[in-house]
Amino acid sequence: MTETEQPYAELGLKDDEYARICDILGRRPSDTELAMYSVMWSEHCSYKSSKVHLRQFGEKAPETDVLLVGMGENAGVVDVGDGLAVTFKVESHNHPSYVEPYQGAATGVGGIVRDILTMGARPIAVMDSLRFGEIDHPDSRRLVSGVVAGVGGYGNCLGLPNIGGEVVFDPTYAGNPLVNALCLGVMRHDQIQLARAEGAGNKVVLLGAKTGRDGIGGVSVLASATFNEDGGPSKRPSVQVGDPFTEKVVIECCLELFERGLVTGIQDLGGAGLSCATSETASHGGSGMTVDLDLVPLREPSMSPVEVITSESQERMLAIVEPGDVDEVLALCAHWGVLATVIGEVTDSGRLEVRWHGEVVVDVPPASLADEGPVYERPYARPDDQDALQADSTDALVRPATGDELAETLLRLASSPNLASRRWVTEQYDRYVLGGTVLAMPHDSGVVRLVDDSDRGVALSLDGNGRYARLDPYAGAQLALSEAYRNVSTSGARPLAVTNCLNFGSPEDPAVMWQFAEATRGLADGCAELGVPVTGGNVSFYNQTGATAIHPTPVVGVLGVLDDVNRRVPSGFVAAGDVVILLGETYDEFGGSEWAWVVHGHLGGRPPMPRLSAERQLSDALQAAAADGLLTCAHDVSDGGLGQTLVEAALLNGIGATVTLDGDPFVALFSESAARAVVTCRDADVDRLLEIAAGHDLAVSRLGRTGGDALDVTGQFTLPLERLRETHEATLPRHLA
Repeated sequence: MTETEQPYAELGLKDDEYARICDILGRRPSDTELAMYSVMWSEHCSYKSSKVHLRQFGEKAPETDVLLVGMGENAGVVDVGDGLAVTFKVESHNHPSYVEPYQGAATGVGGIVRDILTMGARPIAVMDSLRFGEIDHPDSRRLVSGVVAGVGGYGNCLGLPNIGGEVVFDPTYAGNPLVNALCLGVMRHDQIQLARAEGAGNKVVLLGAKTGRDGIGGVSVLASATFNEDGGPSKRPSVQVGDPFTEKVVIECCLELFERGLVTGIQDLGGAGLSCATSETASHGGSGMTVDLDLVPLREPSMSPVEVITSESQERMLAIVEPGDVDEVLALCAHWGVLATVIGEVTDSGRLEVRWHGEVVVDVPPASLADEGPVYERPYARPDDQDALQADSTDALVRPATGDELAETLLRLASSPNLASRRWVTEQYDRYVLGGTVLAMPHDSGVVRLVDDSDRGVALSLDGNGRYARLDPYAGAQLALSEAYRNVSTSGARPLAVTNCLNFGSPEDPAVMWQFAEATRGLADGCAELGVPVTGGNVSFYNQTGATAIHPTPVVGVLGVLDDVNRRVPSGFVAAGDVVILLGETYDEFGGSEWAWVVHGHLGGRPPMPRLSAERQLSDALQAAAADGLLTCAHDVSDGGLGQTLVEAALLNGIGATVTLDGDPFVALFSESAARAVVTCRDADVDRLLEIAAGHDLAVSRLGRTGGDALDVTGQFTLPLERLRETHEATLPRHLA
């Protein structure tokens, strides 16, 4: 038989991987064991192509005392003061969301919420980063409508506010949409839970929904294979089906279990289902485990052991419980209406033994599944077109010269799919449920109060730019980090930690692996320089159709802390007569810019230079000014440049501005140079603000004043806010509603 004719090849295993399994076991694996190895050694679960690069996040991590739990658990945990901790993480559900947009996106939200719950935290907010093909692509309405409805439907039913994120349209994502979901949770320091099965004799309790055939081989297979040229997956397992109402009671039930101290370890059932939950908890606990698979409550009684062990049915948790607490655990679950069943026991054998109606169908070392899968150092090589792409600069592109041309360019950018208002999306999300939301989209970052009796809060931002990363993946990753870091800083928060979702094409393509290696190196170096550690995240490979991969797309989430949310800074102008100031320097940088892409369809040159030292200085200045109550508004300058920043700041509360530009008005308006922000303050506070800026070695440009019903760029153009709003808000409804 050839490899493709072998049964294990149909499960995604290579010849050498199968040989290694046989060597581990000293025999041929059973069908159930083979299925477990196939899902646990898949790219999604094992990180076999990325581990060698991800180690940099630990090796280069800055010294910090804020991390309570770092990489390696379901999510990182960060100390935010006052005895409180937060956990946050972003993960992908890309391929399932293409196959079935609503359920793919919904279960992506459900899965990341359970990751946060598993750490012992109460989930309090979600965010999402979404990418689709061109907005007028024939399939875009199906995908966007389904994904947005799935994200909103699941989060709204759970009662979790969606406080921000991004929506991007680009032809590279046609057929390979990206659906990255983030969740934030809060807990006390003493409430942290870990996914460990310890203590021989402790019971293994499965709680939550029944197990069905939905999701068998789901994300673990879908995330580990490319799509065919016709847009279909080369392997087509079923997509998981979510039930947010079941998840809601599972959350409340688990939180009460934690509060009563009734579990010694907890793990959610996501990718690879029981295969992952049992092997990981046993491996991380240094123990063994016996499981009677026929005790698992099923929706379909005819399911085989292979189907039961690999099903990715949603809304399920695996708890480790001391024998004396089992009755109380079962009673509490019954009180919440949550199905709970003892399905096994922790042992000291060092083996994971799974029985099916008395017959042993699995007998393996759990670490061989969970932690000792193959690790590949994939070959990588700079893409053949990379030099030519970077040499194709924007210098030859015709730039607007007159005031009318500048105005027309501003309107065109403000109405472009990536810069237009996201109201059509965000109105489908509940941003203020629970009452803790302080800021949400369209502000630069989402800000939430952590607990009712404290003013302490956190700010979150989730950002990425695939065009920048395509031109230079090292710089592109740092620019994504910089933007998220800056967005958190404009709220007045102190950036503390980072999560990431690294979305790339096939790791078997050396050009893609070069992009991944460079982006990972850039992000690790950037986090070290900014002093913010990576707490965890996700890698999503195989985002490509045939030989066509997506742009390398590292999505970066930054979390910051606000000692007093009452001093948060909004992103829009709040009063007439305030002074408008630009902090930071502007350079002639247009590679990968919205102007080059929207106006000329051009992707080439080099992206803006990451200026990490300047980002840190800007952040420190913004924090100091916010703490002193000097800022009435702060908005980062990024995609679309200063012009887009002024449009968004003016439209947020319907307050215009009159500004005067320094130097070349085109460069001043549309450059996307990093490490810049527009701020406003009262006249009485200008001198103090300028002192803070000078103390942090920041360039300052006094642009003008807020007020009126237009955006007036002196000597160039005047655009009424009514016209700007109509232009800015019409795009998404016109194409998607």
